[in-house]
Amino acid sequence: MLDHVTLRTRDLEGTRAFFEAVLGLIPGDRPDFPFPGYWLYDGSEPIVHLIPGQGGAADRGAEAIDHVAFRLADHDGMRRRLDGMGIAYSRMELPDLGERRLFVHTPTGILLELVFREGKAGPASAT
Repeated sequence: MLDHVTLRTRDLEGTRAFFEAVLGLIPGDRPDFPFPGYWLYDGSEPIVHLIPGQGGAADRGAEAIDHVAFRLADHDGMRRRLDGMGIAYSRMELPDLGERRLFVHTPTGILLELVFREGKAGPASAT
């Protein structure tokens, strides 16, 4: 089981606001670290940690985490939400797996994959 993901971003406030608006995550308690950041919660679990980054361009050929995926419910509702917010996304249909996927970027370019399976939902339910 994955416990959480920590993302570096040059725009803490914008990235926090994005995760709140798009995935419904809520900032919550965080230890008193000597640097700024947020722990974003889905219910009682802090699943996304945000910390400051330098904002340099990512080397897409280097070894790095490529993207983070969230399992959600309500594919059509999420598309309406993204459309209403003017957030661009791409789509992938995987009928053999019973999945539909949406791909979005945070304001600083971090790739998020939103995975939808019929009748199943996981962390960061977008309802």
